[in-house]
Amino acid sequence: MPGRKPDKFKLKPTDKIFLHQLLRDGQTPLRVARRAQILLGRADDQLEVGALGKMTDQHRSTVWRICECYQQHGLEAALYDAPRSGRPRVFFQKRTPGD
Repeated sequence: MPGRKPDKFKLKPTDKIFLHQLLRDGQTPLRVARRAQILLGRADDQLEVGALGKMTDQHRSTVWRICECYQQHGLEAALYDAPRSGRPRVFFQKRTPGD
């Protein structure tokens, strides 16, 4: 099959435990849960990148990016987005008459 050849991908045992707990939590945001599923699916080369992408409804390049981010920067960087520059968005609640 054409494309990139997969590298050996290993998760630390403590990271595996943390990711399983994160998925069982029920309060985990969807973006973080999908990233956790990707990391667990690639652990010990259990699933191919294409199959894992279909399972998590993500593109193959996203799977590669998350795995590389884990290998280079660690678990926190792979799961959570870095803060963005600039002023955060401010949402105003529309007031109704009588409030």
